[in-house]
Amino acid sequence: MNDILQLIIDIASTPALLVALIAVLGLLLQGKGTSDVVKGGVKTFVGFLVLTTGAGAVEQSLIPFGEMFQQAFNMQGVVPNNEAIVAVALNEFGTTTALIMLLGMVFNILIARFTKFKYIFLTGHHTLYMACMIAVILAVVGFNTMPLIILGGITLGIIMTLSPAIVQPYMRQLTGKDQVALGHFSAVTYALSGFIGSKIGNKSKSTEDINFPKGLGFLRDSTVSIAITMAIIYLVVALFAGGEYITENLSDGVNHIMFAIQQAGTFAAGVFVILAGVRLILAEIVPAFKGISQKLVPNAKPALDCPVVFTYAPNAVLIGFFASFVGGIVSMLAMVVIGSVIILPGVVPHFFVGATAGVMGNASGGIKGSVVGAFINGIVISLLPALLLPVLGDLGFAGSTFSDGDFAVSGLFLGVLGQYGGQIAVIVGIIAVLAAMFGLTIFSKNKENLKS
Repeated sequence: MNDILQLIIDIASTPALLVALIAVLGLLLQGKGTSDVVKGGVKTFVGFLVLTTGAGAVEQSLIPFGEMFQQAFNMQGVVPNNEAIVAVALNEFGTTTALIMLLGMVFNILIARFTKFKYIFLTGHHTLYMACMIAVILAVVGFNTMPLIILGGITLGIIMTLSPAIVQPYMRQLTGKDQVALGHFSAVTYALSGFIGSKIGNKSKSTEDINFPKGLGFLRDSTVSIAITMAIIYLVVALFAGGEYITENLSDGVNHIMFAIQQAGTFAAGVFVILAGVRLILAEIVPAFKGISQKLVPNAKPALDCPVVFTYAPNAVLIGFFASFVGGIVSMLAMVVIGSVIILPGVVPHFFVGATAGVMGNASGGIKGSVVGAFINGIVISLLPALLLPVLGDLGFAGSTFSDGDFAVSGLFLGVLGQYGGQIAVIVGIIAVLAAMFGLTIFSKNKENLKS
């Protein structure tokens, strides 16, 4: 039994395999032949591996950048990083997290089937992270064993369904369609960036229409512009960090200038691979998902990881990253001044979340929307993790915390209810959100009936 459970957990926590199986299921439900099913499943699987390989390259190049930044500017504090905090938490909450994750995926399908929120969340690693945070907070509140797992599964299913719904209006604006959703737990800041862009910007002046001087025409190529820009940033930070520190601690003896250039090139290569993987996935998953939409969850939309939006505005990806990182630095300096806990700007979340916020801001407000929306995103994903720390119990002192907006909002919702109202308040709060989702569904159906 344990072996079967472990196999299910391994499949559920491996995004490439999970999404490939979803594609296969969709094709089978459409009655496709063996050739189409095999081709669709394999290409989706490979596409996701291409995407994750690119994301891994970007992340590996950003890790030394973060260490160089801390050394260069002598900053100590809490680093928001989902992988780091989850690695600590799983030592105590591993089994509970796995069961909440599996139950959450079931509830996601059920909620999507019976409400107006037709989103199937397919980003496996974020599902795992959210399940882990829910397990920690509910345990701090006092839940244990079966009540913790069932309540945690329901909570996770709600979040998996609501998160894509929050940002979908801006996904429709970005893609011009309503076929794919965003499955990444920072929907609150993505939607905020899109909203800010719509209010202050002009979407006709896109980041992708930036006119470079003739002599700088090579910057129109996103790979070239990303590589050159990141090389400059890496070199500046490397010079401040010092060659001795880098050669002794990070580069295995390689000259610090060469190391900085190499990491910048690795970053650009990773982004290039990500974009290739996204194109491959979208070409397969959207047609395959029609089977699930037609049979299991009518009109369902696959909610995919944030790099799925990068192909729509590569310039906004880079602009969003920089603007978000600057927002993180501004927040950090403000925390130093007021003497609160210091949230250091985590380079990995500022890239993936900031880039996505930049794309959303650009879709609704052009260049200005991209810059301001991502900058505000950087501030919010610095302040929210600081507020989240007290509700994480002993885990709040682990030197890291959850980085993305939805983690903080969901965690604060559960944690504050638990602190001030106890277990009953948490149960009532979760049931109230679920009831509201069904209530909105009934209201929407009645409204449609009146129109017809």
